[in-house]
Amino acid sequence: MALSELTDSEIREVMPHLQRFALWLTRNAHSAEDLVQSCLTKALTRERQKEGEQSLRAWLFTILYRQFIDGERRRKRYLNILSFFTGEEALGQSAESLAIADDTLALFATLPTDYRALLLLVSVEGLSYKEAAETLDIPLGTVMSRLSRARKLLHEKLEGKVTPLPLRRLK
Repeated sequence: MALSELTDSEIREVMPHLQRFALWLTRNAHSAEDLVQSCLTKALTRERQKEGEQSLRAWLFTILYRQFIDGERRRKRYLNILSFFTGEEALGQSAESLAIADDTLALFATLPTDYRALLLLVSVEGLSYKEAAETLDIPLGTVMSRLSRARKLLHEKLEGKVTPLPLRRLK
């Protein structure tokens, strides 16, 4: 059956099963509702990807599970970045801590790309200076100086004392 032919009753028949599975995965009613909605949205926009004889119910469960896994990966990356900035392993879920974390990430996003890349590779991903130098194809001394400048600039931004970057003389 094509998804474009889905009737309201067919969706109502599958919804409780999707909601129960989503609630089991997320352990949060609001997150489960969001997950089911994103699953149905994705299914309706990608109906051509459904294989001919595949069960509609199984296909929707597959989409829901993959949406959940993708969300968890994003959440873990986000928490790794936040723990780097805050120095805490587990970030509280209070509105205040989430607002501070969002502000910190917004400030991080304003850093020049080469600074952000180095901070993420060394501080979040745990690469050595040498590995970061090889990854970015730059000298080891450049890695050390850029990291120093990146950390100083980020600290100044967090403290509200932003100074412009020094001009560099190009040879």
